[in-house]
Amino acid sequence: MLSPFKSIGKIIVYIFAFIGFVLVVGYFAVKFGLTNTKGIIDNQQSNFIQTEKTWNIGEEWETLKTAIIKDEEVIKRAGEITGIPSRLIVAQLVVEQLRLYHSNRELFKKIFYPLKLLGNQNQFSWGVMGIKEETAKLIEKHLKDTSSIYYLGLSYENILDFETKDKDKERFTRITKEDDRYYSYLYTALYIKQILTQWEKAGFPITDRIDIISTLYNIGFKHSIPNANPQSGGAIIEIKNVPYSFGTLAKNFYNSNELIEYFPKN
Repeated sequence: MLSPFKSIGKIIVYIFAFIGFVLVVGYFAVKFGLTNTKGIIDNQQSNFIQTEKTWNIGEEWETLKTAIIKDEEVIKRAGEITGIPSRLIVAQLVVEQLRLYHSNRELFKKIFYPLKLLGNQNQFSWGVMGIKEETAKLIEKHLKDTSSIYYLGLSYENILDFETKDKDKERFTRITKEDDRYYSYLYTALYIKQILTQWEKAGFPITDRIDIISTLYNIGFKHSIPNANPQSGGAIIEIKNVPYSFGTLAKNFYNSNELIEYFPKN
């Protein structure tokens, strides 16, 4: 018969083995794209994607507006330092947060709604902007690589320099920090600027295409292929039983008058 101490020891070993298994599964899920959200291309699904104004109706939208206004200063600071319109940054934030609010109703009711908070992710995607670790690393790499099609110039090279030797830990802390979300917005703005630079260099500027910019924000660098006929789309966001694509929903917010007194159209 096993002693109580040996039994406890075996239980602890099983627990750590299970945790290890979960972490390994999570790693390969991210590596092979299993955590990616199902998406669509708008012009191939025009009968499916809606544009009705249901996204800005109800307690979810009222909660989100209040929460975004709290971050007005840091959003604008990220926009000013990168030259990216603050409203364009907010357009991505709106979609990421509406997706979270409507997909996790229990969490919304218990935390986000009563406290008027933005949802801060810390697993497969990080922070209020849903930035993946791989994407964050690429943004940093492009800032330093003068041969990159995403290179922004010497003045941007050191904008994300780290203060410690543990870059992975510092990166995670930066993007998921609860009381100061400046870096979440800065990484977002830099990603957008790098994408705009790529398309401009290729001869296909998309500065005025909010739907395309937002689609590219959602689907990532590897799917950003400059061309003369870009198509909007991205992940499906369902709000009150109405489906939107990421690109369409971001464009709908940007073109609306919601929060216009805080984040004007440029």
